[in-house]
Order: sequence, then structure tokens, then C-alpha cells
Amino acid sequence: MRICRFGYDEMVLTGFYDDTHVIPIDQAAEAYSRENEVEMILPSTEDPLELLPPDGSSYEAARELFTWISRLEGEDRAEIAIPVAEVRLLTPLANPGKILLLAGNYAKHIAERGGTAAERRETFPYVFMKPNTTLTRPGDPIVIPAVSPDQIDWECELGVVIGRICRRVDEDEALGYVAGYTVVNDISDRGYRPNPDRKPRERDRFFDWQHGKWHDTFCPMGPCILSADAVADPQSLPIRLTVNGEVKQDASTAEMVFPVAAIVSFISRLMTLRPGDVIATGTPSGVGSATGTYLRPGDHVVASIDPIGSLENPVEDETMEENL
Repeated sequence: MRICRFGYDEMVLTGFYDDTHVIPIDQAAEAYSRENEVEMILPSTEDPLELLPPDGSSYEAARELFTWISRLEGEDRAEIAIPVAEVRLLTPLANPGKILLLAGNYAKHIAERGGTAAERRETFPYVFMKPNTTLTRPGDPIVIPAVSPDQIDWECELGVVIGRICRRVDEDEALGYVAGYTVVNDISDRGYRPNPDRKPRERDRFFDWQHGKWHDTFCPMGPCILSADAVADPQSLPIRLTVNGEVKQDASTAEMVFPVAAIVSFISRLMTLRPGDVIATGTPSGVGSATGTYLRPGDHVVASIDPIGSLENPVEDETMEENL
């Protein structure tokens, strides 16, 4: 079951997502009620978490509705489906409480950046955060900042959406706190150097790295949330990114150093995770900095994870955005 948020006729709606169409939840419930001569009531459909496991108040009803819709064909389905081209897909969560990301969680990515991956038992996950101002909708532009335009990189990542308050959770229980999964593109400015005439300091390199993650639009997310019950193993998902149709990243979440359950457990021992928090779990090899190839205005980026879907974004420079 894939849940999305979208804009249509000046309304923000929640729906089922199927790559080419969206089906509004409310409209689907009305059709179900007419067809089955029962009243399908979903108390809340505005927040996707209410439709998802483990604790969504409308989860069971949404799952029943989705099962029914999956059997519809032809005109019956077309009657309630809206082509994706006619809606504006939104980020699957309007305002995540926290956006947490992992650095160096794929061994091959560490290697291509000139490092060596330690064994899991010898280290721990590197976790950082992005502000909500980095969030970008599917189809909206990644904006290259005028302050530092030359080394803007891509990073396709599996996003984990938390669905239950999570604190000091053991790894073997951690997946039970997950509502679902989405696609995140952790855009990075590899060359950001505030104040080029500065006096060098010991921590410059670390903070340059951090600041390069925080530009506006640097966290595209979507196109939907795939419910956790549809993912038997989050460590077996193909992950792929293309720029202008050319494959740049092609890997599997099986290559993670720290699997999803270990990540959730580790972070829950640092801080309380709440429903709606998102964890991006690191990127595989194939980033632009490995070959000195970076995003430019006019590029088109597609980040895909099956069976979640594809997150597409054009690339524009800051001047173009300001003139819109």
C-alpha cells in the first residue's frame, strides 16, 4: 500500500499512489460504500500516518479499502483515479519532526570517497540532521545555490518513516516502530567554503561538510510512503539514480553497513523518535564527487527504490528560481 499527499483543485488530499495515477482516499471510500452497500468511514485521512501501521487509527480501514481498489479494473478504476500529470505531488509528510541522515553507511561509497569502511562491530552510525527548509516536493527543482554552485552532488537513499514513539528500542524490535518507507535524495554541496578568506581552524572541514547539507531544496522526498507491512525485508530493495537518463547509482539496500533495524535502535538510544520523523539511511556508491561530475542547471534527476517508486526533480540555478 502506497500513500501519497497531493494538491488538486486547490485542495491538499491524501491518496493511494500507483506510479501513473492517484486515487483520493475519500473518493475511494465513497465508491466502496456504494458498491458494497456499507458505510466505509475513515475518521482521519489528512495525515498519512493515520493510514499506516503500526498505530494509524484508520490503518485497518485503509488496508481493506486498498485491497478492494486493487481488484478494480477498467471504467470502475478510472472513475476514481486521477492521472499523476493532473496533480501536484507533495512531500509524503507535510512537516517531519526530525530529518535524520546517515553518512558512510555503504562500504563502496566510503571507498569511492577515499576511505575504508570499518566492520560494524568496530564502529557506530554517523548521524546528522537537515532542517525542514531543505524539503523539496517531487517534480520541484533542486536549486543550485549562487553562494556555492560548482560541486552539487546527488545521493539516493532509503527513507524510514517512524510510526510509533520509539525510545531505547532493541534491534530485534525496531522494525515494529516503522510506519513505512520513502525515497530521499540527500543533495550535498561538496565545495561549500564560507568566508574563503577566513583564518583556518581545526574544525573547518567538519563544519564545511555539515553546512553543505543545509541549502534550501537539498532534501527531495517522495513520491509516496510504502507501508511497512508491504516490505518483508528492507535490506533487499534495489536502489538506483539517474541523471539525464544516465545511470549513476545502481545498488541494493543489502549493501548497508548498518541495516535499518540497527539504525533505528541506535538513534532511539540517543533521542526519542516520534511518529513522522524520517531517517535517511545513507547512499551507495556512484555519487558525483567520485568522478568530479556534478549537477548543473537543466539536469533531470530520478532517484528510484523499488517498490516504493521514483522521485524526479529538475535542477535549476538560484537566479532562475528567483525569476519564477
